[in-house]
Amino acid sequence: MTRRTVHLAVYDTYADWETGHTTAHLTQNGFTVKTVGLTTDLVTTMGGVRIRPDLALADLDPADSALLILTGASLWDTGDALAPFAARARAFLDAHVPVAAICGATAGLAREGLLDDRAHTSAVSFYLDATGYKGGEHYVDTDAVTDGDLITAGPTEPVAFAREVFARLGVYEGEKLNAWYRLFHDSDPSAYEVLNA
Repeated sequence: MTRRTVHLAVYDTYADWETGHTTAHLTQNGFTVKTVGLTTDLVTTMGGVRIRPDLALADLDPADSALLILTGASLWDTGDALAPFAARARAFLDAHVPVAAICGATAGLAREGLLDDRAHTSAVSFYLDATGYKGGEHYVDTDAVTDGDLITAGPTEPVAFAREVFARLGVYEGEKLNAWYRLFHDSDPSAYEVLNA
């Protein structure tokens, strides 16, 4: 992977806890995380943190990115304010650049038609069914799913989500990837030695 910049979408009501493991370990392993908003105006996360995006969505080019991360937000379910992010996810996937979506962002991708033909997961299947999408037969009832360049996860699985991102970008592989997951998901102290060997 030659591109080492990951783009994290930020918007009002962004679920800030869903990507903490992902972004922290990406930056510790040589990636740069840049935030992207609809504009560069301040946004306020669900946790009350104020973020000024590094760039506006209109300026985001898949060719400049290793990955686009979309998190949950109540705005995904209250209108079309975040639809431009789902449209940009389509551009990323069309350019063969990975997209990782967790929680409500999966509903945005479903509305955009991006889950109709790909294996995916979310909070529960009927949450996505409410979007009117056509991908129900591809729904997998598990923590996180990777189908080619698309990663999806439910809202209670930020560690499984991070694991899939790390695997897709080659941050951790094999036993180190398994050890990272055991350490942060299962609190398995024996994994620490493997991860830091």
